[in-house]
Amino acid sequence: MTRERLYGWGRTAPSISEVLSPTSEDMVAQELAHATSVIARGLGRSYGDAAQLSGGLVLTNRSLGGIGSIAPDGVVIVGAGVSIDELLAITIPLGWFMPVTPGTRQVTIGGAVAADVHGKNHHRDGSLGDHVLEMRLVTPTGTFNVSPTMDPQLFWATIGGMGLTGVVTTVTLRLLKIQTDKVLVDTTRYSHLDDVMAAMIASDDDYRYSVAWVDCMTKGASMGRAILTRAEHATRRDITGDSLVAPKSAHLRVPFNAPRGLLNPVTIRTFNEIWFRRAPKRREGEEQSLGAFFHPLDGVSDWNRLYGRRGFVQHQFAVGDAQSETVVRAIERLSSSGVPSFLAVLKRFGPANHGVLSFPIPGWTLALDLPIGPLALPGVLDDLDEMVIEAGGRVYLAKDSRLNPEAVRVMYPRLPEFLDIKNRIDPQHKLASDLARRLHLVGK
Repeated sequence: MTRERLYGWGRTAPSISEVLSPTSEDMVAQELAHATSVIARGLGRSYGDAAQLSGGLVLTNRSLGGIGSIAPDGVVIVGAGVSIDELLAITIPLGWFMPVTPGTRQVTIGGAVAADVHGKNHHRDGSLGDHVLEMRLVTPTGTFNVSPTMDPQLFWATIGGMGLTGVVTTVTLRLLKIQTDKVLVDTTRYSHLDDVMAAMIASDDDYRYSVAWVDCMTKGASMGRAILTRAEHATRRDITGDSLVAPKSAHLRVPFNAPRGLLNPVTIRTFNEIWFRRAPKRREGEEQSLGAFFHPLDGVSDWNRLYGRRGFVQHQFAVGDAQSETVVRAIERLSSSGVPSFLAVLKRFGPANHGVLSFPIPGWTLALDLPIGPLALPGVLDDLDEMVIEAGGRVYLAKDSRLNPEAVRVMYPRLPEFLDIKNRIDPQHKLASDLARRLHLVGK
């Protein structure tokens, strides 16, 4: 056991914890029995304080590994500490891919379950929880197999439950069959936000994957100009050859924290202009590797250091289709504020699953990366929260570092149901995190 300073990917709110890496399910159970407060941690890719616990015990899951054989229907049992990167290194050469993947492969399977991660295909395939068949879960009151039919309440509280229902040790999930390691990508450049949103709605049924990069630094007629990329997996008939090669490790690294103020309105506006202009107005059927399309930022390790020592926040919200104007208002607010946004990503959400605290709702989700520093930032974030609440939407807990308890209770109306389930399996309120304490999710 070591004493470590931990923080999320945004590097905004570090805390000191005791850290231990259990090597077995029994060891996890022993630690849960004796510790006062515990949270599990994977690779630390939650942006805020979800996987840290000031003064408590953090159980890193990386030693809970193992990948079973893949059944003919794609079902596989995976250790919770296995990363998506490590899993894909095994499965892609065999013709299988993650049914849902976030924007990075550097996430453990256990962490992905805790956040109920979504990807560019939610409008077609839902989030990861829709593809999980069963889990082993160690709680303060026992170890259980949970599934949609075995203690479904606990199962769906764990999907998206941010690690607050127990420590996941193994996950049984169904993979997606692929024929090649390529996707065929259609790219379109739009000068107006309304146009790209209309195109995304119109093509929901036409593409498995869809995502738009949005420029939040422009104003007036060009506000919210965007680059829309939509894709399908390439078959053997679509491309020359039939290679099935897993993505390579990062070949670039940010070795130190960038100087203060590197990402400022001028540099980001310049970058956005170049990025927008270099995109084709229309290009169809471009071959891209799985890594380039799904995980472009994985090509640069420690890229969060580009935001400097003070770090950054990511604000990701979801609103329903009937509240699409909230997306427009949010981008207007950011654009007029002068707060720079280096990365703004717009996606479509399909039907929600049964996860009690799962983030997606049918409609839209917008993710904004915002560097710490601008004086206007706190006010802008508060305004965005108000817009989201007014629209009946919610903020993603896996990205959050600054919400208040009152806002979360409005955004997640099933929170009392979650707390009832948590109290059942954790009556002493041992399972906690800095996020849970901040948002009063520890228990009654």
